[in-house]
Amino acid sequence: MADEVILLDFWPSMFGIRVRIALAEKGVKYEYKEEDLRNKSPLLLQMNPIHKKIPVLVHNGKPVCESSVIVQYIDEVWKDKAPLLPSDPYDRAQARFWVDFIDKKLYDAGRKTWSTTGEEQEAAKKEFVEVIKTLEGQLGDKPYFGGETFGYVDLSLIPFYCWFHTFETFAKFSVAAECPKFTAWAKRCMQKESVAKSLPDEKKVLGFVAEMRKKFGVE
Repeated sequence: MADEVILLDFWPSMFGIRVRIALAEKGVKYEYKEEDLRNKSPLLLQMNPIHKKIPVLVHNGKPVCESSVIVQYIDEVWKDKAPLLPSDPYDRAQARFWVDFIDKKLYDAGRKTWSTTGEEQEAAKKEFVEVIKTLEGQLGDKPYFGGETFGYVDLSLIPFYCWFHTFETFAKFSVAAECPKFTAWAKRCMQKESVAKSLPDEKKVLGFVAEMRKKFGVE
């Protein structure tokens, strides 16, 4: 019997994009279900009753929630192709550490670049660049965070890239000017079909966020 794989997602979500890239890397066929987060489907509420958030991977009727957990699950279930996490336990622990860092630091600073104004926005912009520079230091001279091959940290970080245009537009700064090594890494990742086909157009993301700013009254 073939696997039944359903992804409950929302198109601009960097966390959902992670899962899409992981499934593409593994060559897993799945049904994509777009969620309206203001009117969540009964399936989403049933499959993720705790957080009621996307993404949710439903594999043969069983839900897996939280993007980092889903990606690790995908790597373990479909392990015959394109390993995402390192095989060495220490390297695997390090990769998990950096993804946790991205989720806690980069997401929050990025969100504040467009959802705040004045001094708070300036502080967010500064913090965002500092986080990127920290990640640049971790990348070093390697092509990818895991070394020679695209892996778990790369896959978890690159979805933010389609939001950079939005962050830069509203907070008036340039990641490429401040962090050229990071930008080179992002362009390398974008050459991968699994990445290029999973990331939405940056102008579409900008338009979506501009609408959200209007709704929130951020000027």
